[in-house]
Amino acid sequence: MLKYLLLGIALACHAAPASADEKSPKRYTIEQLMDSDTIGGLSWSPDDTKLIFTSNRTGIANIYEMPSGGGAATPLTNSVKETVRAIGYFPNDERILFSSDQGGNELAHIYVREREGTTHDVTPGAKHVARFVEWAQDGKSFFVQTNERDPRFFDLYEIQADGYAKTLLFENDKAYQVRAVSPDRRYVGLSRIVDNATKHCYVYDRTAAKLIQLTVEGKPVACEPQTFSDKGAQLFYTTDDGGEFAFLVRQDLATGKRVTVFKPDWDVEGADLSRDGRTLIVSVNEDARSRPYLFDAATFKPLHLADPMPGASSGLLLANHSKKALVSASNGATPGDILLLDLATGERMPLLNARAPGVAPDDLIAGEVVRFKSYDGVTVPGILYVPKGAKKGDALPAVIHVHGGPGDESRIGYRPLQQYLANHGYVVFEINNRGSSGSGRTFYHLDDRKHGDADLDDVVAAKRMLIDTGLVDSAKVVIQGQSYGGYMTLAGLAFRPDAFAAGVDIYGVSNWPRLLANTPSWWEDLRRLLFTEVGDPEKDAEYLRKISPVFHATNIKKPLLVLQGANDPRVLPVESEDIVAKVKANGVPVDYVVFPDEGHGFRKKANQIVAYRKILEFLDTHVKGAPARTAAAETTTVSPLGDFPIGQ
Repeated sequence: MLKYLLLGIALACHAAPASADEKSPKRYTIEQLMDSDTIGGLSWSPDDTKLIFTSNRTGIANIYEMPSGGGAATPLTNSVKETVRAIGYFPNDERILFSSDQGGNELAHIYVREREGTTHDVTPGAKHVARFVEWAQDGKSFFVQTNERDPRFFDLYEIQADGYAKTLLFENDKAYQVRAVSPDRRYVGLSRIVDNATKHCYVYDRTAAKLIQLTVEGKPVACEPQTFSDKGAQLFYTTDDGGEFAFLVRQDLATGKRVTVFKPDWDVEGADLSRDGRTLIVSVNEDARSRPYLFDAATFKPLHLADPMPGASSGLLLANHSKKALVSASNGATPGDILLLDLATGERMPLLNARAPGVAPDDLIAGEVVRFKSYDGVTVPGILYVPKGAKKGDALPAVIHVHGGPGDESRIGYRPLQQYLANHGYVVFEINNRGSSGSGRTFYHLDDRKHGDADLDDVVAAKRMLIDTGLVDSAKVVIQGQSYGGYMTLAGLAFRPDAFAAGVDIYGVSNWPRLLANTPSWWEDLRRLLFTEVGDPEKDAEYLRKISPVFHATNIKKPLLVLQGANDPRVLPVESEDIVAKVKANGVPVDYVVFPDEGHGFRKKANQIVAYRKILEFLDTHVKGAPARTAAAETTTVSPLGDFPIGQ
């Protein structure tokens, strides 16, 4: 599936009464829940004796190092202002690559941490973005892409590990996305967004100065290069050609022969080779959770790997030389703990505990995927969190959370905000409304040119689903979301003004013509996708005004909370300022919180704590304390056509 920016469970099981002796869970503060660790950026040292990882244990993401067999972790960076993201060890020594921007402005650069602790920006400059691509197979260099030549296009450079000399390998003139480089540096794997239904794959032959298109022109297909084989003339890539889900193929560049490697019933979301080239690691999005698979890279024969944690979302990183791997896993109730897996014996050893001290895992809730029939019969999935001890007749408040995108997907995993709300008595449903990834190509396109309408009515239908469980008060259902989900929140209050008790808008779009006309320069590759899926600000100006909440703000009559990052380069602060001013003019309660050191997404723990506490306080004030109403009093009517013209 194209994305912006990678078996249902019966509802009846959630409506079952709690046993009389079931103990109520302990109530936790947001500070307690946020005391958990977010771990990422894992990398094995060249000799497999050490590990590095990124952790936000101090409140700001930094890089730590520890023995691979277990032991204390030592901080290698000590940033107190900017978040740091580990890319990995150098393949042949213990220098480290990492990425960082400034206050969430997304102008990230690539840095080297030298062995003695000094750092060096290897992509210097004032106004460009640098993105890591991958290491050369021989470890003597690495590849990055930057838009320093032209802010619209990312050129490919090779940077030497010895001395950091930079050489241009591919000059980008059509907003190609650089994905992989062959071991001999002859071929560059590229993709290019044509529109929201088509993403072509290419290989650029540097020797012949020739661009080879791997996908058929004029045929809607979503294709993405993954990695070259260790021989260099074969490319692994994912494609949904002829089907609903992306599958993995390998194509010989000399003969053009294509072989299907792995075609499960869900999307293959990524693939890579082990350092020795013998093992192929494939990640599959199985019903909103990632699951790794291993294959012999030569024969594609599956290698035994038990599901690391059934029901959880898992990731796997093979060691460079030994038959070991790092496994991360989270089922929603627990953060992503890191385990050391012995591939020969299957033995797993806890390595990094990400859980918050003093928070009992049994008090938290594992997310469960459920499905319901929407207003027009379309089956819509989502992840449901029901408070511990909830029973029919409790008339609980509920929050329907809408993800970003519009083409993203809510996934199984630990999110402190959802746990915080559920722990304090709110039913939470993370809806994957039509237009979301993960449920097939057809489902993904059901919201095209119908945003804030067809997809919004899925959210309204989810309200009825929650009421039908017998757990939820129909008068206390809230719409909440971030980015595109924030837009859906504003659209819900403006275009379905009686459907929701309140709205929580987290850096959401209020004015589509302005946002689409002022997308960041480095969004050139996504501009075509947005213009074809949502609308062209020049050709579709009238339609975009119709679906923009800021032009219909007089309809908003329910309490609204807006959270915004001052440095957001995507959804500019003016988007939030305008809607706040107009809703206040209606005499409606509006709270507005701006974080001066955040961008599109709140990455610092201190800010997340403020934001999440504010959300709960807002909901407790305007929703939880409101008079109860029985399900029989619910009168919301959902029309498949929506309540306002949506144009063509």
